[in-house]
Amino acid sequence: MTSTVPAPLTRTAEGSALQAVLLDMDGTLVDTEGFWWDVEVEIFAGLGHTLDDSWRHVVVGGPMSRSAGFLIEATGADISLPELSVLLNEGFEDRITRALPLMPGAARLLAELAEHEIPMALVSASHRRIIDRVLTSLGPQHFTLTVAGDEVARTKPYPDPYLFAAAGLGVDPARCAVVEDTATGVASAEAAGCHVVAVPSVAPITAALRRTVVPSLDQVDVPFLRGLMPL
Repeated sequence: MTSTVPAPLTRTAEGSALQAVLLDMDGTLVDTEGFWWDVEVEIFAGLGHTLDDSWRHVVVGGPMSRSAGFLIEATGADISLPELSVLLNEGFEDRITRALPLMPGAARLLAELAEHEIPMALVSASHRRIIDRVLTSLGPQHFTLTVAGDEVARTKPYPDPYLFAAAGLGVDPARCAVVEDTATGVASAEAAGCHVVAVPSVAPITAALRRTVVPSLDQVDVPFLRGLMPL
């Protein structure tokens, strides 16, 4: 599967300024942030290095090039970034093949958005090969567009992924609600001009202008998302 830019979508719910919902994947819809860390710990243990648990907050939510590069520099491990990236993707794929738990409220939210015919895009820093594996569990039919981290020139925390998604859906970023779980993802969405719902997974996130923080997707539904938009 590859990402595509479909014809612009103009239909929105009557009386609502919400034009689309853009959703992060790891830690937001699927409970996989811990998988990445477990794989990183395992790989570096095999290289003779122990990862400091405090580094988990540094690498969470970002592009693989950043997180892997940081761990190589922090440990001094004798491995190149391309070599480590391959090992990380393979290790993660192995784990999601064995189990892929959804975050509480994720399946219900996707079904509700589909029922109300609100366009959705999946916007992830993960590579396309990972997204396509996860989509089989999330349901590819829910998403008009999917954006992978290796398909944009600059991934999160830059605004490019969310700007690309909004353009692909033919909607105004300022009329989009983004659901994210990390500070890196929040920074990306806010830089793109979107309204953000943060559901922190690993590190705390504070509320701010155009940013609402909730403890779980169980608190997020269509009326809630519509209420984020100015009239």
